[in-house]
Formats: sequence, C-alpha cells, structure tokens
Amino acid sequence: RKPEYILEGITERRLFDVMTGTIRLMAELMYGSGLRLTELLQLRVGDVDIDRRQIRVHAGKGDKDRTTMLPETLLERLRAHRVHLRALHERDRADGFPGVWLPDALERKYPKAGEAWEWQWFFPSRQLMHDPRTGIRRRHHVLEGTFQHAVKAAARLARLNKRVTPHTLRHSFATH
Repeated sequence: RKPEYILEGITERRLFDVMTGTIRLMAELMYGSGLRLTELLQLRVGDVDIDRRQIRVHAGKGDKDRTTMLPETLLERLRAHRVHLRALHERDRADGFPGVWLPDALERKYPKAGEAWEWQWFFPSRQLMHDPRTGIRRRHHVLEGTFQHAVKAAARLARLNKRVTPHTLRHSFATH
C-alpha cells in the first residue's frame, strides 16, 4: 500500500486536468522535475535551459546547487511561457519599473542585473508588489500561499479523497 502523500497515475492526471494556465504548468513542472516549492517559485529565466532539458537550482536545501531534468512533455509549453515572459519583461522595462530582487551581494556587485532578462522570475506575480525590505514597488514571483491554495482547490475540484499539497507532487516524482 502506498503512503497517503503519494499520487498515483490516474490521480495526478485528474488533478492536472482541473488546473489551467500557469498554475497547471507550475504543478506539472514540480511533479516532472521533483522541485521543492521554494525552488519552483524562485526559478529565474536563466535557470531553465529548455535546449538541454535541465533546470539549475541555486542554493536549494542545505544551500546546495543541483541540476534536475525538464520533462519532454512540457518543453513546448515552457517555450510558449518564456515568450509570454519576454513580452512581460519588455512591458515592465518600457514602463520604467525597477528590476527584480536579487541577493544583496549580487545586487551590490551588479546594480542593474535585476533588469536583465536572465534574472527575471520564471513564474512572476501578476501584480507589482512593495518589497518589504526597501519599499520599492517591483515584480515578485508567485507567492507560496497563492500556489498552495491553487493546488488544494484543484484537489477538491478533482474530488481527490486525500490531502494534496505542492510537496505531494515532489513525493510523487520521487516515487514514480
């Protein structure tokens, strides 16, 4: 008997079938790559190498870097998502919004790096937010609570009779 926190083939298909858009892409990427929630949310455009089918995770658990795979089934949707991101980035630049947040040492060394394409969030928030440290209004990544709520709502909609969280997708990746 499989533990309750593991999804089985039909179960994850039911879950993904009730999801749409970016949230579905995020869930399928988490499941297909074994990413932790914070690793998924903090992905930058430069971390996702579609041509090599790899994701570079920086400062993951234990502050370690690692590389994981990109599922073949998501490559075209990831390319399309990146086209959408490019347009969003160009709009933000044209509107004069500051670049994305960068770790302190990097921001000090390269003050304009947050405006560069490769440093943009792979899953940006829809709205600009105020950076709590600096008060600067800028684009952030999708918030943990937003994604967690979407996964739980999808599990209810799919009528899954087990507790499903984003971490369930990682457990299922490891098991499958």
